Amino acid sequence: MFISNDRAFDLIEKYGSPLYVYDENILRERCREIRNLLPNKNYRVNYSAKANSNLELLKIVLSEDIDVDAMSPGEIFVEQEAGFPKERILYIGNNVSADEMTYAIERGVLVSVDSLSQLELFGKINRGGRVAVRFNAGVGAGHHEKVVTAGKKTKFGVQKDFIGHVKELIQKYDLKLVGINQHIGSLFLDGDKYIDGVKNLLEIAHEFRGLDFIDMGGGFGVPYKEDEHRLDLAELSRKLDAVFSAFIEKYDNKNIMFKSEPGRYIVAECGMLLGEVYSVKENYGIKYVGTDLGFNVLARPVMYDSYHQIRVAQKKASSGGNEKATIVGNICESGDIIAKDRVLPPIGEGDIIAVMNAGAYGFSMSSNYNCRLKPAEVLISSDGKDRLIRRRDSFEDIMRNFV
Repeated sequence: MFISNDRAFDLIEKYGSPLYVYDENILRERCREIRNLLPNKNYRVNYSAKANSNLELLKIVLSEDIDVDAMSPGEIFVEQEAGFPKERILYIGNNVSADEMTYAIERGVLVSVDSLSQLELFGKINRGGRVAVRFNAGVGAGHHEKVVTAGKKTKFGVQKDFIGHVKELIQKYDLKLVGINQHIGSLFLDGDKYIDGVKNLLEIAHEFRGLDFIDMGGGFGVPYKEDEHRLDLAELSRKLDAVFSAFIEKYDNKNIMFKSEPGRYIVAECGMLLGEVYSVKENYGIKYVGTDLGFNVLARPVMYDSYHQIRVAQKKASSGGNEKATIVGNICESGDIIAKDRVLPPIGEGDIIAVMNAGAYGFSMSSNYNCRLKPAEVLISSDGKDRLIRRRDSFEDIMRNFV
């Protein structure tokens, strides 16, 4: 934990529970690690803001000289509010309407399309425009089948076999193909699959002359479990450098830019979720610790069976040994489980549960299910002070859009 047990209680008392807490120093450290992945190449990082689109965190990412991806007009809007200029935003749409494409085009934001039909739609809307194409190079990876975004069983990208059709549409609408991109999936800790995907994408790149950039995608993982190793960025850097050097020798644009799209790696470890324990009971030999951390607050466990380390801040120190417990939330669903059968210190009412590595796909996937209120978000600044960066929902927020 990047805060002490006492401070966890202080923050809950000050801002309420549940509460997302972020650490600026960790966020900046991860930004710098990934920004320096390829120091000897033309290389830029596009932060995937879908992982966490808090305005203040985006401002920090911008200040670390990192660019940004957008998956919706709403993300474009927030990113521009954070200060990202249009040329530092890449809109990677998926099955989007003409209105959504037009929103990006009118704001000078580069659009990446991921199907032939979307490329044709773009051409009809913006004849002669600059465009990027997302390809499915055939290699997928991820921590769960729902987040594998390349390979034979996914909706994303243009299959390599359709390169000829891409060229025909580019010519038909006088388009300028400035870049190609891919994304193999989310959360890999072994870089070999990533390297395989990059190699396949570079084979596709050779089919197009004069590209400005090649975006190899993201998926960089962080260790969620205690026994998992970190992604070896140094080794990944060496392998990528060799692959790119060989590619540049044969490609016409020697100054081509290489990009990556990390989201989780940048923000996951800088965030934790705090919640309060309101009940403890035993049902048929299972100890249930009831908290306000329903899956409306953190959806990853119920969606992906994902694992988050749990820390306990005890209101009163216990001399007893560890025990097995299942941490559950307050949503009326049997699947509302944060952590199952964990060996933890004895937990009582009034204690605080800290869910670690909750900075990615935590708040961004939260909801008002059961008419629950979304939590506040707090930043621990580099000087150690805490400040509110998103207020907690009110009942009025739930009513806001009714007519």
